[in-house]
Amino acid sequence: METESEPYIRLATLRLLHEVVADLNTARSLADTVQTVADGVIAGLGYELSAVNLVRPDGDLIVAAVGGSAGAEALMAGRVGSRASWERRLSMGDRWGDLRFIPYTEGWVLDEDDVPEWHTPGPAPRFPDEWHPMDRLFAPMYTAGGAGGELIGVISVDRPRNGRRPGAWGREALQMYAFHAATAIGNARLRANMQRALLRLEREQQALRASEESFRQAFEFAPSGMAIAEMGGDHHGRLLRANDALCRLLGRTASALRRCSFSDLVHPDDMGTLMRTSTEGGRAELRLQRRDGSYVWVSLRNSVVADAADGPRFQLTHVEDIEERKRHELQLAHRASHDSLTGLPNSAELRARLGSRLCAHPPRPGEPGSGDADAGGLSRGYDAFDGPGVFDRPGGAGVFDGLGGSGGAGVFDGPGGSGGPGVFDRPGGPAVGGIPYEPHVHAIAPREDDDVDDGHKGLAVLFCDLDGFKSINDRFGHHAGDAVLIEVARRLAGGVREGDTVARLGGDEFVVLADGLGRADAQDLAVRLRNAITPPIRVDGRAVRVGASFGIGWASCGMTAEDVLHSADQRMYVEKRSRAKERRRAG
Repeated sequence: METESEPYIRLATLRLLHEVVADLNTARSLADTVQTVADGVIAGLGYELSAVNLVRPDGDLIVAAVGGSAGAEALMAGRVGSRASWERRLSMGDRWGDLRFIPYTEGWVLDEDDVPEWHTPGPAPRFPDEWHPMDRLFAPMYTAGGAGGELIGVISVDRPRNGRRPGAWGREALQMYAFHAATAIGNARLRANMQRALLRLEREQQALRASEESFRQAFEFAPSGMAIAEMGGDHHGRLLRANDALCRLLGRTASALRRCSFSDLVHPDDMGTLMRTSTEGGRAELRLQRRDGSYVWVSLRNSVVADAADGPRFQLTHVEDIEERKRHELQLAHRASHDSLTGLPNSAELRARLGSRLCAHPPRPGEPGSGDADAGGLSRGYDAFDGPGVFDRPGGAGVFDGLGGSGGAGVFDGPGGSGGPGVFDRPGGPAVGGIPYEPHVHAIAPREDDDVDDGHKGLAVLFCDLDGFKSINDRFGHHAGDAVLIEVARRLAGGVREGDTVARLGGDEFVVLADGLGRADAQDLAVRLRNAITPPIRVDGRAVRVGASFGIGWASCGMTAEDVLHSADQRMYVEKRSRAKERRRAG
């Protein structure tokens, strides 16, 4: 089972990995790109030493960049290792996906080969996964992003800062980084070739035909999409040429592409991004429409080209397919924000969602969302936003769809996406007619001092603790307990509305967020969920039962997420003790 801190560690690692991968595409030259790759290992992956070995035209590998140690750089930079020695290393040791790990117990046979390295002897490890100074870890880089492509280089890493051999998460991060590093190096080489071709077009008038052919070859046979668009005039932005890679990527013919522009193909939500980057050196990540109507994530990089007579100018656009990277990013974000056993949002994601509905200012009389201004509270807003998204549940819409989940803009974001002013932003807008403008709809709790339901609607927080779960774990083992938790999660998710959140807080504790409920509605929901949990659960051919105690709290602005959860937790224990007393009296 994951510990409470792992989601935060993974989110921090994902954030660092995203930053260093983004840096790979900012380097101006191949040398800068290779050095950025080496430095990114140090900055984002938690190693103290790294080296990037690139394949030369003769097949041998040269140390092109070293990161983390000036001494290691002086010892290794520019030195060459034979292809045979490298192939021997990549065929040895343990295979961790595309990675190759050679423990110190096997690496002694490599001491006499010609591969440059900085390893020094050291004492035996004190525990099984401790990193030894003679351990070797290599991340091969291939042209096609996997072992089936051509080898273009190898990243060597050493001295993990935590002193341990990387676990599954660290291996996946290093392997993904090697994939993006190979793409960045390939793109840097491609850009260098394109820049040389452009210089020849401008400066070598007598060799114009040869230069044009060179450009055509680089353009037509580039592994990623390329396009030339018109600049200025009545047809500004219209595509003049598109290479085969771009045609294959978009599923369109070259003649069809020549009748449109990127603005005709871009996703409506990404039009602003395209307009902001349609300049010299502009770069953007956005979605383009395929012929079948689906969209693909691409990275656009623009360069402006002028002819020798300073005539018409053209825009050269490099289009890189980043669909796989986006998919990996979404997967990593989902793993960091969801429970690995049940698939429900985890504790960190629950607190983030609950916190996004709260502000530090309790509602004042007469404000939107206050009890005096609107007896219905949040019921209007809830009905308007009922649908997949921020309160997603397993089996429904995608976890990154809609209203502010772990990916993309949503109901808690502004019109411009995540981070912009929106419907649930904090107070502080401009005054209208002398009255402060309040875009934030306050969360307020139904009154508890009334004997009857006053009809007010609010955000109910149902804290659920399973009764009898420990005995199942003790009698039948954790495997049976896990099966019970999975089934309880399924039943809870099936008993709420599509817009509600069911999250696993930890252990046998679950939390349900349900907006737009009155006091009676919340009580009815707790009863329905308890009745859904109590039927027998089949585990390994036997029927087991668990009960459930529910505590109902209410989210209200002026409280923190911890305050709300603590309140619901305390109410749950009150109910648990009350039910226990009733059972003793009945017995």
